[in-house]
Amino acid sequence: MEIALRSAVIAWLRADPGLSAQLNAVVEEVPQRTALPWLAIAASASADWSVKDRPGREVRLALELHCRGDKPDSAASLVAAIEARISSLPAAQPGFQVVTAQFLRARAEQRASNTRAVLLEYRFRLLAD
Repeated sequence: MEIALRSAVIAWLRADPGLSAQLNAVVEEVPQRTALPWLAIAASASADWSVKDRPGREVRLALELHCRGDKPDSAASLVAAIEARISSLPAAQPGFQVVTAQFLRARAEQRASNTRAVLLEYRFRLLAD
């Protein structure tokens, strides 16, 4: 279910017209040659979250936004749009159901050459269909 969730999240983020207009790429891993800003899955991990009659997983998913900006709030509106889109992920997915999707934490850092990285971590609890 972890791999299926990763695919569903990427597809859901790519399908948003507002995000598509602002991001040069929404990908599963760091793109080789893409101009900033872009969004990628930084990492994921899963654990058993099964119930008596169905298998389940708790999946931790970290998304990393790379962008430019010299002000601390440079990416604030883009981060808010990403968070809103994640929170609206449909519960019914092919092969599984999203029971809960919860924001856990974020981390932002200024990097060299006026670039920024923002890490957004979520917890998804899933049950198989």
